Amino acid sequence: MKPSIKQRIGLALRNPAWICFTWFGMTAGVSMLATPAKFAAPTITREIALDVGRSVFGVLNTAELVALILLLIVVRLSNRTRRWWAISAALALIVIVQSAWLLPELAERTQQIIAGSEPPPSIAHAAYSILELIKLGLLFVLGIAALTTNNLLANRDVPAARRHPDVM
Repeated sequence: MKPSIKQRIGLALRNPAWICFTWFGMTAGVSMLATPAKFAAPTITREIALDVGRSVFGVLNTAELVALILLLIVVRLSNRTRRWWAISAALALIVIVQSAWLLPELAERTQQIIAGSEPPPSIAHAAYSILELIKLGLLFVLGIAALTTNNLLANRDVPAARRHPDVM
């Protein structure tokens, strides 16, 4: 018997791939596309670009916290918690480090530059960038892993004799 549309939507929502790829797109769009483009614009001053960046990354951080909470809930509900817990925990650690340490430090540095002084060298920007790349890699790996096990999730409660060939 073919699963109903409602069942298929339920299975899809319980699969963390949709969160991983949505989060991946948000982060890649802001960090890898919008930010470099903003600094390449000839009519935007460094101070304005930094101020806009501080605001954009603050909003992105809020969206990432929401995505993290959704991801943790969906991973828990997926019955694949053990398999995906390490990646989810690493993502949580990255978001916490960025939220609690790196973004506040980068915001303070931005404020100093806007005020006209040049702050001393710091590893904060490099650390944030490295964590962004690691985060993108983890989201991609978890998203692919979730997609490849989606068929297992679809069939976990269906006896082999009743499984539909389209969801095997």
